Amino acid sequence: MNLRRIGVIHSPHREAAGTPVQSALAAGVKGAVQVFPEYAGELRDLDGFERNWLAYWFDRAKSPQMVVTPYLDTTPRGLFAARAPCRPNPIGPSSVRLLGISGHVLYVDGLDLLDDTPLLDIKLFIPAFDTFEAKRIGYCAVHFGAAVAGGGADGLLLDA
Repeated sequence: MNLRRIGVIHSPHREAAGTPVQSALAAGVKGAVQVFPEYAGELRDLDGFERNWLAYWFDRAKSPQMVVTPYLDTTPRGLFAARAPCRPNPIGPSSVRLLGISGHVLYVDGLDLLDDTPLLDIKLFIPAFDTFEAKRIGYCAVHFGAAVAGGGADGLLLDA
């Protein structure tokens, strides 16, 4: 299996502390997605979509851990029951709002990642395909029930 970078994501965040933990909590965090020139043609027609998924490599994540303590939780959980970046394949998705495109640079809002993060792919966000009702959210119901139900979760930041 071969992965190749198609660009780099530029964010105002230089370190994990203070970085929003999810793109849904990163409104107002603007940046640029620099797509390498050889992939510029693939941006055709993208400007018609308000939101897009960025797939990227957590290049500064810690080594994979089988058990982690999720953000805002105190109980160790299995890695696949958490959203920690220290994964066997440290690939992350973020849904960002497209503000504009100039050449091979996308200007976006909602960045929850570090500056100079390697970009692996861009996919359209289509609500009919990417939005699901979830009535069961496990241990997260205690911590995020109101946020998941649309009650808001402004201000959740990564502390470490």
